[in-house]
Amino acid sequence: VCACQVRATGKMYACKKLEKKRIKKRKGESMALNEKRILEKVNSRFVVSLSYTYETKDALCLVLTIMNGGDLKFHIYNMGNPGFDEERAIFYAAELCCGLEDLQKERIVYR
Repeated sequence: VCACQVRATGKMYACKKLEKKRIKKRKGESMALNEKRILEKVNSRFVVSLSYTYETKDALCLVLTIMNGGDLKFHIYNMGNPGFDEERAIFYAAELCCGLEDLQKERIVYR
């Protein structure tokens, strides 16, 4: 996943590239299509939304809402000492639960 910007508007997005060869090798065509359908369907503050899709010769690209600072791994390792206090862990767990609840409302079960 990498950040990208629309030239005309300057709006930032996250672009997730799925390599076609890798998808075929792992027989993941249905999983890639499911991911696209789910991201189209979900409207949540806690789950990224699909804005656009396109394909190149070698890749399928999902253009998603960008979540600045949305990488939990970054927060665990780059916020002073590795890890974080219990209060912060509770906050992140609550956000995760809200996202899962929004998926459940759409009858989507996440692995």
